[in-house]
Amino acid sequence: MADIKNYTLNFGPQHPAAHGVLRLVLELDGEVVQRADPHIGLLHRATEKLAEHKTYIQALPYMDRLDYVSMMCNEHAYCLAIEKLLGVEVPLRGQYIRVMFAEITRLLNHLMWLGAHGLDCGAMTVFLYAFREREDLFDMYEAVSGARMHAAYFRPGGVYRDLPDSMAQYGESKIRNARAVEARNAGRQGSLLDFIDDFTQRFPAYVDEYETLLTDNRIWKQRTVGIGVVSPERAMNLGMTGPMLRGSGVVWDLRKTQPYDVYDRMDFDIPVGKNGDCYDRYLVRMEEMRQSNRIIKQCVDWLRANPGPVITDNHKVAAPAREEMKTSMEALIHHFKLFSEGMRVPEGQAYAAVEHPKGEFGIYLVSDGANKPYRLKIRAPGFAHLAALDEMSRGHMIADVVAIIGTLDIVFGEIDR
Repeated sequence: MADIKNYTLNFGPQHPAAHGVLRLVLELDGEVVQRADPHIGLLHRATEKLAEHKTYIQALPYMDRLDYVSMMCNEHAYCLAIEKLLGVEVPLRGQYIRVMFAEITRLLNHLMWLGAHGLDCGAMTVFLYAFREREDLFDMYEAVSGARMHAAYFRPGGVYRDLPDSMAQYGESKIRNARAVEARNAGRQGSLLDFIDDFTQRFPAYVDEYETLLTDNRIWKQRTVGIGVVSPERAMNLGMTGPMLRGSGVVWDLRKTQPYDVYDRMDFDIPVGKNGDCYDRYLVRMEEMRQSNRIIKQCVDWLRANPGPVITDNHKVAAPAREEMKTSMEALIHHFKLFSEGMRVPEGQAYAAVEHPKGEFGIYLVSDGANKPYRLKIRAPGFAHLAALDEMSRGHMIADVVAIIGTLDIVFGEIDR
């Protein structure tokens, strides 16, 4: 039998498990990985440079397009950085709405990750289940912003508008009969808060369904247990954050250690793993979904009982209400100046970070006192995780590389920014 040669394999960007436009050059000894070299640059969004040529408000929609599975969480960090420089206080109701939608976004992200990771490892059904729940979550996005993905809903000083009093209904069609439409509309009879509340009651049973499919499934465990092991010390040295760090047993969550908005009022637990392998990171993310559901429920209860403003009343930062513009020339001038010139942010620098679904997502902002950022630097969690891919893959088989890419939960919009 001939000796197996060492050779180099080009994995991606067209590979179905490459998660975006990742080009991975694998050096192999037979089917065992000796070295993994991740290449970026195929999807260059230039977000940091584009933002420096836009007003602060105009740059906000670019944030949605970074990690395009965690849209409002990206906006959250950007708004917090601007608010630090401005010294603006966000009304309490606006903070609760932000936290609620940050956790709705965490569910959106983790469901996408679960479905795609399952597909990568050969589990088809969980993808269909996860996308069923994502539809309801997208409906929540659409109700507040008009967009199902790129919401641009957060604003410096709060959120764009208050929560709507009604939900869109499904209409009858040739495909669905009246009974099916009635069942789909059962939770949509009241306000958006009623719809979210109904979802929080249904969701724990859905997570149980996912776990029934995967958690004790022997094929799933064969694909994930002992794969891509990272020790707590190496996880910290490699700059890992979020579920990647907590999967290695490190208790670190910015929502607890450096709370922002109203996270210090929330009651939730931080799940951690023991072994630092793909399976532990899977278990951590599954429990995170349950904890996010708890936080959303707490926000719904508070928002029901506490009406109030959702954005600052400083008209140099936020647009005046439409009713105000009809009676006040000063409000009208503020409106036009805000959307034509933008706001002027005091000279200085600020860093704001959020516990994004993938880890620590930070915005470092430098202002020279103008209406545009002088410099904008994004700290994307996926960039550090991708850099660790070589170390995590060595000694594993090609099929394991697919499982490791899945467990990293990388999205290239934020990596190649």
